[in-house]
Amino acid sequence: MKLSSRLDTIKNKVIAHYDHIWDCCCDHGQLGVALLSSQPKSVIHFVDVVDELMVDLESQLQKHASAIQSQWQVHCMDVAKLPLIKGKKNLIIIAGVGGDLLIELVRSIQTRNSDIELEFILCPVLHNYMVRCELIEMGFGLISETLVKENKRFYEVLHMSNQAEKPITPVGDDMWNLSDSDHQEYLKKTISHYQRMEANPNNLAKVSCLYEGLIMKRNS
Repeated sequence: MKLSSRLDTIKNKVIAHYDHIWDCCCDHGQLGVALLSSQPKSVIHFVDVVDELMVDLESQLQKHASAIQSQWQVHCMDVAKLPLIKGKKNLIIIAGVGGDLLIELVRSIQTRNSDIELEFILCPVLHNYMVRCELIEMGFGLISETLVKENKRFYEVLHMSNQAEKPITPVGDDMWNLSDSDHQEYLKKTISHYQRMEANPNNLAKVSCLYEGLIMKRNS
């Protein structure tokens, strides 16, 4: 099964060994299935709150179980209540959900597991600036970040943990290549978006200036 550019970018960030990988809000499980092959020594957990999807996915996995060497488990549950395995290395992947919900899930997982290492790969749909600010507030550090374009839409993929020492920045740093036309397009659209929002007199935050600073930094 060929992955989309977004899911392939996420999969390629899973380089280190993890005892447990949690593919959250996994929909039809395409990413998790790919990880079964690329991470055969990990237990791959498929997690979604939609019962019908999980029943169908478990049926498909069982049908091909003889060809699957990796261990896997299917969970129909609230991602906020993940049963993380303490004493083991866990990677939590959350993609394809809005920024507000994503932060709600990360904050709940952090609250329930404040005494263990937490490592995430996140790919929010919209509200990337807000997500980054919330992650900074929660004390997470950056492992890597990538900007990816898929079907004329842009996504920011953040790999971070509560042990990483490199700071997350509100507008991104490592992901930008402003000699790339796609990156220029995304930056232009982002600046325009925040300029429209800032036209509201009740909105005092000048987020667009932070993104414009990336251009000034490049040109300096």
